[in-house]
Amino acid sequence: MDEASPPSLIDLCLSLVSSRLELFCVKLADGSLCLREPLIFPQELADQLLCKMATEGLLNDSTVGIFRSCQQLRLRRACIRTARISAEAFQRALCPHRLLELDASRVNADLTITDILRGLSANKGLRETLQRLVLNGLTMSSLEEPSRRCFSSLQGLRALSISNVDFYDSGLADVCSLPRLESLDISNTSVTNLTPLLGLKAKLRYLTMHQLKRLEMTTAQLLAVLSQLEGLQHLDISDDKQFTSDVARQLLETPGILPALVSLDVSGRKQVTDTAVRAFVEERPGMTFMGLLATDAGFSEFLSGEGSLKVTGEANETQICEALRRYSEREGFVREALFHLFSLTHVMEKARPDILKLVALGMKNHPTTLNVQLAASACVFNLTKQDLAFGMPVRLLGSVTQLLLEAMKTFPNHQQLQKNCLLSLCSDRILQEVPFNRFDAAKLVMQWLCNHEDQNMQRMAVAIISILAAKLSTEQTAQLGAELFIVKQLLHIVRQKTSQGTVDATLKFTLSALWNLTDESPTTCRHFIENQGLELFIKVLESFPSESSIQQKVLGLLNNIAEVGELHAELMVQGFLDHIRSLLHSPEVEVSYFAAGILAHLTSRGESVWTLDLPLRATLLEQLHSAILKWPTPECEMVAYRSFNPFFPLLECFQTPGVQLWAAWAMQHVCSKNAARYCSMLLEEGGLRQLEAVRSHPETHSDVRRLAESILDSLHRHRARTGYTGATQAHTHRERDVP
Repeated sequence: MDEASPPSLIDLCLSLVSSRLELFCVKLADGSLCLREPLIFPQELADQLLCKMATEGLLNDSTVGIFRSCQQLRLRRACIRTARISAEAFQRALCPHRLLELDASRVNADLTITDILRGLSANKGLRETLQRLVLNGLTMSSLEEPSRRCFSSLQGLRALSISNVDFYDSGLADVCSLPRLESLDISNTSVTNLTPLLGLKAKLRYLTMHQLKRLEMTTAQLLAVLSQLEGLQHLDISDDKQFTSDVARQLLETPGILPALVSLDVSGRKQVTDTAVRAFVEERPGMTFMGLLATDAGFSEFLSGEGSLKVTGEANETQICEALRRYSEREGFVREALFHLFSLTHVMEKARPDILKLVALGMKNHPTTLNVQLAASACVFNLTKQDLAFGMPVRLLGSVTQLLLEAMKTFPNHQQLQKNCLLSLCSDRILQEVPFNRFDAAKLVMQWLCNHEDQNMQRMAVAIISILAAKLSTEQTAQLGAELFIVKQLLHIVRQKTSQGTVDATLKFTLSALWNLTDESPTTCRHFIENQGLELFIKVLESFPSESSIQQKVLGLLNNIAEVGELHAELMVQGFLDHIRSLLHSPEVEVSYFAAGILAHLTSRGESVWTLDLPLRATLLEQLHSAILKWPTPECEMVAYRSFNPFFPLLECFQTPGVQLWAAWAMQHVCSKNAARYCSMLLEEGGLRQLEAVRSHPETHSDVRRLAESILDSLHRHRARTGYTGATQAHTHRERDVP
């Protein structure tokens, strides 16, 4: 499906059903699931559901049980790739169906090829109906039970793929007795002699034998067999450049051999020239494909791949993309193609989602191959850097970003790979708009930050963390900040920069990250205090007295600390309050605002918990009130909130009008700058009732009443304009700094 389009309704429904299968099922005594209702799925949907469950890693002995009923879920084309199911579950759930196709590639080792063949052969109908069988990457048989040749029982089989399997000559002889077999893939098997193929010479149309590393035939013997397969249309004799055989050269130079051929792959072979390839193709006008990756050929205009003859190679973008498309499951060729693609992506000026999709396919198919992940992650950066990311579909970027995170998890100690992934992640488009697991990403980047000192990468890492932290849920932020090592590392960076007297992007991003991580997280706030964060931040304020952007971030975090009642006593420090009182009178309203917030929270709890001089408290309240009245109206929204709930207790402090005034000013500010968002939020959370109570209370100060009336007017106008009815909804508080 095109990633620029939304998911289809069918795909969304299948994802929902497969991920919440237990809601639609009952569990039987053996632990397997059975559909609760006697529903009958269309056959195509049954096939798609099975494939979806396998693809999402949800197919196991329990869930596969729903397919035991051939009446409810009738399968024809079954795909169980990479599933984790036992031989018994396979036989009970899948073998009763009259399958046309089965793809069991890379299923768990407990389900062997012998198990699969035994199960399929037990169904007499299947022996005739099964036409296509894919068993790539499986174990031939268990150690306890030797392999038994039973391919020959599947008399209806037309296509068999058994690549990357310990498959020997005896198995090939068994397969070649199949009466209808037209397509055979024995790539990377242990076959030594291809003579049994002559048993298929009248029928075989497709033959793939990539990297037959144990073949013991001479070139002449091999060509003698191939030359008799006169009906062959597609031949693949590619390898991974390890061998020096001249079979490709001799095949190309043998007159009249394989006259029906329309597709030939000799990628990775030696002694292949453009001249020989051109002569071979011109002798067969119906040729549609030539595989020439990792050869010395493909550089002539005739073999460019631009016309009807498709070519895999490294001479141009078309050939490289064709290679990534055709060889997505061949590790060596994917690596080779990505290596050549990387040099082309350096100079790309337009977004190329088609190429990014091919890179992602290689990453997905080879998650544990370092060289593939290394080259792919470098290509991803080049394809998504700067404005190029804005030309990519969001869904595609989301998939690629998840693949980058998986690579970071798989290779945590490979510095260049980690660097490639961080470079790609450090994108406004990706961090702000693309759906991916931001919590996992933040943890991975934080782990990298703790293990590396590279200054340039450190700046990027803290930038990513500061933005990700602003996007997480309150629960996730608290969970992330609760990791003591994270707070320690970020404070370490602040301490380094402060001692150097350096104000740079790294310091600003680090302060933003700490601000966001302490929001609504008492545990993180406690870690901050216990690791001398307060003393450090006082030093930051002293070290950069004229840096308002630094002051704003420091004070924003200290607001979060001040909100935590149990840490109130930690802030009852004369020197600290002297700094805050000084910044209350800053000419920068953003700085004064956050200083006022700290004082409002600390004084709101009453005289009984104020451990310093009471005259100081009274003075601070007077100065708080006076400072707020002097604030000019900011030109833009200077703070973001996810809830007004923390302000409501402050509005009830009728004995301290300065505290009320700060809360009301904050509400009035955001409601005037973004009425659509904040007026609705205030109405949802019961703010109308709270403000009306403030307005009507006899002890309300006139300055507070004036602001309350202004907010109420905004709410009434918003309701009249939008027809908003004000359904009550719970919100969680968020105060976010996005650098």
